Amino acid sequence: MPIATVNPANGETLETYEAMGEEEIERRLQLAEATFRTYRMSRFVDRGRLLLQAADHLERDQEEIARIMTIEMGKPISQARAEAAKCTKAMRWYAEHAEALLADEEPAESDVKDSGASRVRVRYRPLGPVLAVMPWNFPLWQVIRFAAPALMAGNVGLLKHASNVPQTALYLEDLFHRAGFTEGCFQTLLIGAGAVDDVLRDERVRAATLTGSEPAGRAVASTAGEMIKKTVLELGGSDPFVVMPSADIDRAARVAVTARVQNNGQSCIAAKRFIVHTDVYDAFAERFVEGMKALKVGDPMQDDTEVGPLSSEQGRADLEELVDDARRSGASVLCGGRRPDWPGWYYPPTVLAGITRGMRIHREEAFGPVATLYRAGDLDEAVLIANDSPFGLSSNVWTRDEAEVDRFVRDLEAGAVYFNGMTASHPAFPFGGVKRSGYGRELSGHGIREFCNITTVWQGA
Repeated sequence: MPIATVNPANGETLETYEAMGEEEIERRLQLAEATFRTYRMSRFVDRGRLLLQAADHLERDQEEIARIMTIEMGKPISQARAEAAKCTKAMRWYAEHAEALLADEEPAESDVKDSGASRVRVRYRPLGPVLAVMPWNFPLWQVIRFAAPALMAGNVGLLKHASNVPQTALYLEDLFHRAGFTEGCFQTLLIGAGAVDDVLRDERVRAATLTGSEPAGRAVASTAGEMIKKTVLELGGSDPFVVMPSADIDRAARVAVTARVQNNGQSCIAAKRFIVHTDVYDAFAERFVEGMKALKVGDPMQDDTEVGPLSSEQGRADLEELVDDARRSGASVLCGGRRPDWPGWYYPPTVLAGITRGMRIHREEAFGPVATLYRAGDLDEAVLIANDSPFGLSSNVWTRDEAEVDRFVRDLEAGAVYFNGMTASHPAFPFGGVKRSGYGRELSGHGIREFCNITTVWQGA
């Protein structure tokens, strides 16, 4: 895949970039290693000051970077602005909280005495250069939620971004440099997917984080395992959105539309499978379909556009295959289901009902504005359907029954359960999944500690 900016709204190639050669990659690896030796000794207050300066720069650049993201991957401009604002929030949060999150821990005095020590501490120390293999769907946020905690912990970052968002990747490197970080603290590697393995195998790279597809996750995890390197993986998701009889059906249906089509439906944590109790199924389905039909699809640069194009022609073809397979296998198309006859890689908001286990869309992630509707006879069946997926990233449940809340928290196989609202990431809360959605956590204290050497410091009497 070429490293290029291709506008998905019309298919026009705007910029192409040469992949970095071996000499430039080597230079950047040397720089990362050398920078880490001194940067790891810096104080939290100094790291925080630099990160706050980066946040200030990003805040001033909001419109510029929002336009870049929209041109490169097609998200509506209003959502691109919101993504930039979310990044500034996360950088400021980590600048404020990192020192406390990584403060030395003191075990219980009784355990210290029992060990024969006069003092024991648990200290969090940085690992070194961390390779981040990042996706195109949230090209700014995915990187910042890695970079902010990694830099505050004293690590340095090497970014291999998706090949269709090179301008965003280069902007990120420039952002941290303008903020005052030493050049080697954060570097973008303009390389193709085939070059990742060699970089990951390099002994100077101490760990890796990847957000992306299952195949990419398997490849990185395999190499990292062979090299005995720490990894965090955030892969696909096919999140359930469960609606029970006690729910506010009108509100649930409105939120369901947003939860499905956010980022043009290209989000790992977008709700994709809508599992509705039979007592309220018809009422919910009617409102949900009406809401999906009413969405404005069009030019992502227009402020009132709600759904823009998919990021690539191949992405649209993959989505069409899932819909066509379901249709051939007996699914009902309640709205959408056919590409529009205009330029760009658009696909309409689509709702499918009558889904069976034999359909590909039941097991595979639909990365676009396509929703699947399921009817559940009771809570047990709703849980069964929700868990009948290889993924386990997040989940949404609509109920006002506290007993049902307890059951869903206990039984849903997911990294998060959101009640009466849609899944969203926040810097203070851990983010990640189970099963084939990956392992490890991003954000919060859990995320900043993922790439730390957790060191026991034992002192005798």
